[in-house]
Amino acid sequence: MKKTTLSLIAITFTFLLSMAQDRTLPIDTTVVSQHSVTVNGTSFSYTAKIGTQPVWDEMGKPIAALHYTYYTRNNVKSTEERPLVISFNGGPGSGSVWMHLAYTGPRILKIDDEGYPVQPYGVKENPYSILDVADIVYVNPANTGYSRTIPVSGKEVDRSKFFGINADINYLAEWLNTFVTRNNRWRSPKYIIGESYGGTRVAGLALELQNRQWMYLNGVIMVSPADYKVIRVGGPVSDALNLPYFTAAAWYQKALDPTLQQKDLLDILPESENYTLNTLIPALAKGGFISDSEKMEVAKKMSYYSGLTEKEILEHNLIIPTSYFWKALLRDKSGYTIGRLDSRYLGLDKQLAGDSPDYNSEITSWLHSFTPAINYYLQEELKFKTDIKYNMFGPVHPWDNNDDETRDNLRQAMAQNPYLKVMFQSGYYDGATTYFNAKYTMWQIDPSGRMKDRFSFKGYRSGHMMYLRKEDLQNANNDIREFILNSGSKGTSAKY
Repeated sequence: MKKTTLSLIAITFTFLLSMAQDRTLPIDTTVVSQHSVTVNGTSFSYTAKIGTQPVWDEMGKPIAALHYTYYTRNNVKSTEERPLVISFNGGPGSGSVWMHLAYTGPRILKIDDEGYPVQPYGVKENPYSILDVADIVYVNPANTGYSRTIPVSGKEVDRSKFFGINADINYLAEWLNTFVTRNNRWRSPKYIIGESYGGTRVAGLALELQNRQWMYLNGVIMVSPADYKVIRVGGPVSDALNLPYFTAAAWYQKALDPTLQQKDLLDILPESENYTLNTLIPALAKGGFISDSEKMEVAKKMSYYSGLTEKEILEHNLIIPTSYFWKALLRDKSGYTIGRLDSRYLGLDKQLAGDSPDYNSEITSWLHSFTPAINYYLQEELKFKTDIKYNMFGPVHPWDNNDDETRDNLRQAMAQNPYLKVMFQSGYYDGATTYFNAKYTMWQIDPSGRMKDRFSFKGYRSGHMMYLRKEDLQNANNDIREFILNSGSKGTSAKY
């Protein structure tokens, strides 16, 4: 009898120990907490709801649990007129940490006014958060943040359900339908905001939500959007569009011709843009059949607008890879490389020689601040306790990039929904998804030009995460406020 009892105790202990070591999250759970913040001089309380919500397959079986954080302002009489902003970051494979803890949310990183990390790491109130005018939900797609597929890994995971342009859009739209239903937000004006690859995501979601979930939006906000119709295609247009970014980055690093350097950035960018559109694109289109005299003239002007030498430009046949620019711009001046996503940042390579930097100096700087802050904030302030690792960048590759129709999807959504407006936000010093590429994307969405009054573009004197710089944090959030105000229905009917 005693032996049997001891055996049962041993079995129970072993089971409990195995459960304690099982590093998983409940697939459907929430933790609610109360907080306060002062935004634009007004103090108010808000509720933070953090948790997981399932993704189901066609048979109603959970195949993933998505982690989210949802903020709502307290003491709001009705959510009927209260906007809901749905926020995504990009990657693909990036958690929603970036805009959550540095841009629109009620807490931001403890960083200096230009966006560089400081210790001790942590968070502080965001005096410019848009929570005063809109509720916000930050969504982590599968395998980012705390979100995970079910099972977490192995051959049983149907990767085609999650990891591709169209799969990503399809399941996220379905998930959002459930989220909006659970939180009673169907009557609210809705906005989706996406950064970097998130721009591709929200462009596609605009139509998917509309046509498959019957959820109509008031606005789409594209933050430093990645348009793979240009970035991955190459050719004269794609190559030429980099020049205005070269101009901006070289101006910031004081590497331009003195004639340009003495002017303000916003005075010289229109020059570079005009030259790109009207001279450089036609010149590059001629390829190897461009005349020697025209080639020399183009190289001279490109040098003037980029800070590189004519010799370097000619050696590259007028086509300068951005990686070479990051490596070479300051090679003879200071020996530093400049950042890819934000060319204000400097890096130090093993050797001066080479065609590309050893590492991305801006990413290492950002991870300095974001990683400890998000891990502290979610667990200690929002009380979401877990041993699961927060994936700043999750395992989502290979990613299926086929059949990318997201640019035209956004056009169709706008054509079908007279309420829908679109705003682009870009930093001039972003060398990955450049501001001029974003402008070009905006121009190409609607070839008819009949909806161009529903598009707007905002530029900032910073990089990919333009909100890291304090002045741009304030300006960019105010631009979102204005966009929300201007895209409201104001009691008018949705018709042409």
